[in-house]
Amino acid sequence: MLDINYIRQSPDDIVAMLRARQLESDIPRIAELLDLDRQRRELVQQADDMKALRNRVSREVADMKKSGSGPADELIGKMKSVAENISACDNSLKHIETAMEDILLALPNRLHLSVPEGRNAEQNLVCKTPVAFDYQLDFALKNHLELGKSLGILDFERGAKVGGAGFPVYTGKGARLERSLINFMLDTHTSRHGYTEIFPPFLVNRESLRGTGQWPKFADQVYTIEEDGLFAIPTAEVPVTNLHRGEMLEGADLPIAYAAYSACFRREAGSYGKDTRGFLRVHQFNKVEMVRFTRPEASYEELETILGHAEAILQALRIPYRVLLLCSGDISANASKCYDIEVWSPAENKYLEASSCSNFEDYQARRMNIRYRPEGKAKPEFVHTLNGSGLATSRLMVSLLEHNQTAAGSVVVPEVLRPYTGFDIID
Repeated sequence: MLDINYIRQSPDDIVAMLRARQLESDIPRIAELLDLDRQRRELVQQADDMKALRNRVSREVADMKKSGSGPADELIGKMKSVAENISACDNSLKHIETAMEDILLALPNRLHLSVPEGRNAEQNLVCKTPVAFDYQLDFALKNHLELGKSLGILDFERGAKVGGAGFPVYTGKGARLERSLINFMLDTHTSRHGYTEIFPPFLVNRESLRGTGQWPKFADQVYTIEEDGLFAIPTAEVPVTNLHRGEMLEGADLPIAYAAYSACFRREAGSYGKDTRGFLRVHQFNKVEMVRFTRPEASYEELETILGHAEAILQALRIPYRVLLLCSGDISANASKCYDIEVWSPAENKYLEASSCSNFEDYQARRMNIRYRPEGKAKPEFVHTLNGSGLATSRLMVSLLEHNQTAAGSVVVPEVLRPYTGFDIID
């Protein structure tokens, strides 16, 4: 959520941001918001003046009764109308503040100056040239679907029977490989990168989705359990970031870094017909998420740190990848700056997104009221929140299987995973 004071002082900057994000249709809402803000401040002043009058007259009535200087009935009668006016002001304020909050919750985050301007994903900036490894793929390649079926490690057909399209089943060594990949990533982030491991709930309440920005703007992407008022998490970012909702953190404790595994559930509304085969588009997938709470002045250095931690996983697995800096027309509404990491799929002959690393600045912290107390007597400030996929396994598994296949149709397990799998090859 953006600071209303910032919007009031810099409306032209907000309009420019909306244009850069290709959200021109939202621009009229800024004028509407500022008009509501003006009304709110006027009502607050009126209510404060009437409350001050009521308090002064109440003291006068008390003094009159105490001294017996005269009847106070007339003053008491006037104060009844003042009390009614105060109540009317308070009711009007509630409606105005609700309307303001609805607009503020829908507005996207401001953009960092380093974010390139662009209309869509085609204009994202390749900021780290492709990192490649030596693979001898000089034979007829199988894609991940063909490998999964021939080796008996993936079963999309039975997954569709049980849960519907987009709910994959891992079988035998495939299940062991998936679990090993998750454990390897968690162990790396906790033992080498300094994260505290969290195993979060997979269901959250509406307040948690609101806090991280998935509600109400992306409500159509979330699986809902209406009877209980709960929602299946689209990412571990939601429960993990909300761990500190409404809390005052100590500056000396920052940065706080958490790594969490979770299953992730996304309806992917409106995405049908595009990259839908196998792991290219799923409704349930596994992911290890990195979340950091930092001081504002350190958050962009921390963004580079998270990016490096995600890259370290791919380097250890020897999976080819590249890093993109997302342009203004493709970046998520919640992020101020975002890197995407894409892994190469030789069978698809294209890059596939496997991680996003984002700095939200104080956008989420304002929604969740997460502040920290600096050293000394400095005024409390909102923290900056960041997260990064470290990593999502679905697209990662595509690249891992395809790059490690052999001419005989088997798959060689990456060396760093073998202590976890207990086997070197899937055949």
